[in-house]
Amino acid sequence: MEPAVYLLCAVTALLAAIFLWRGYARSRLKLLLHAGICFAFLALSNVLLFIDRVVLPQVDLSLWPTIAAILGMVTLLVSMTLDGERK
Repeated sequence: MEPAVYLLCAVTALLAAIFLWRGYARSRLKLLLHAGICFAFLALSNVLLFIDRVVLPQVDLSLWPTIAAILGMVTLLVSMTLDGERK
């Protein structure tokens, strides 16, 4: 059951990224682009978590999913901060 949850979370985050990028293509709102990048990093984090826990359980790769998630959150945080300063 655990592997299915990791993969479903990755697919959901990837779909969210795709929909956000499509919205960005239509409206050109930078926040949509950065939110899409954030969700892409979160999808990557879930894929890396799946690899860490299911594919290679004997190897500790726990740092890499965390780094991917932090990069996604920092991307969104910086975008929101810079967008707020411009207004």
